[in-house]
Amino acid sequence: MSPASTGASTVVDAAATATAPASLPVSDDRLAPGGPGYRRMSFALFLAGVATFALLYSTQALLPLISGELGVTASAASWTVAAATGGLALFVLPMSALSERFGRRAVMTGSLAVAVAVGLLVPFAPSLPVLVALRAVQGAALAGLPASATAYLAEEVRPKALVTAIGLFVAGNSVGGMSGRVITGWVAQEWGWRVAVGVIGGIAVVCAVAFRVLLPAPRHFSAGSLRPGVLVRTVREHLGNPLLRRLYAIGALFMTVFGGIYTVVGYRLTQEPFSLPQGVVGSVFLVYLVGTVSASTAGRLVGRLGRRGSLYLSGGTTAAGLLLSLADSLGAVLLGLVLITAGFFAGHAVASSAVSKTATQGRAQASALYQSAYYVGSSVGSTAGAVAFHAGGWGGTVTVGLVAVAGVVAITVAGSRAAARA
Repeated sequence: MSPASTGASTVVDAAATATAPASLPVSDDRLAPGGPGYRRMSFALFLAGVATFALLYSTQALLPLISGELGVTASAASWTVAAATGGLALFVLPMSALSERFGRRAVMTGSLAVAVAVGLLVPFAPSLPVLVALRAVQGAALAGLPASATAYLAEEVRPKALVTAIGLFVAGNSVGGMSGRVITGWVAQEWGWRVAVGVIGGIAVVCAVAFRVLLPAPRHFSAGSLRPGVLVRTVREHLGNPLLRRLYAIGALFMTVFGGIYTVVGYRLTQEPFSLPQGVVGSVFLVYLVGTVSASTAGRLVGRLGRRGSLYLSGGTTAAGLLLSLADSLGAVLLGLVLITAGFFAGHAVASSAVSKTATQGRAQASALYQSAYYVGSSVGSTAGAVAFHAGGWGGTVTVGLVAVAGVVAITVAGSRAAARA
């Protein structure tokens, strides 16, 4: 959300100025495009984003197969997704506190290591309850990545390059989500869902090792306190900021749409009138490439339209995609998914970068609260979308998404009115 759209334009601008010394063009040694270490940093965090989303949503494209093998309904199988995102949402704040004390790179490395180890156990789950439990642990482990990554970028990257840098991290999320679903779709068609999630675990191992080797050591990190009182005070300050509260709500609502649609779309495409095989259904997730582009270009979009205009465009694009996907035409459904994906990733990149710019202290906690709201939205969306699909078909799932988009627009309008009053 743009600062203007929340009535806090001058506050954000002042905060950004306060964090940058007057001699910025001369003395600022933070990373910037074209400078030493920037490409390594970008690629390392891109790989971290790939591993995070590939692991987090490794079962999403496989839900019809999981339902069939374990004899459970779509809403029950959807818990393999909701448990992972719920675990992340619950643990992202504590993990962010650890990153304030022990460093962003250390926490991200440890989180990836544990998540990868659990990922290699997931294929051996004997029942749905065990599978859901392993996925919850995996999500909790991954909680150390999102907030720590955005805090690392806010500290190590020059302010003018921050939206672009975070956009590249979000682009890694989209590539991970896409490749995980495409690969699992084709592998599962030949060897079953267990082998498919095992392959994703192997890919995540490679990404985790490369991430640790490539990521530059932080130069601007200052260790904070682990005292509960300090953490509570920081969280209270962030939640007391109207701008941050609106950004948290926007992240949650965008993810509600995305989680619901992509949890259920596999069921729709394997049923009449489409009846697509699992491999082809997995390939549908190639539309994530659109999200890669929209997230990585979010900085330019904000430069042209401002954050408020960017959020309106993102919400409108998402809503148009939802409505288009109602048609019983494969082409229309695919185009609808393209628009939903583009709108979601652009909106997410804009909102998350605004959080990092707004918080001048306790950045990891500010980002953690955003990520917590974001993944709560994913858990709510995946569960509500599956329940709505069971009750009313694809139209029910789309209705859930449209309500969430309406919430994004309403919050942005409220911010615009606050700006006008100010």
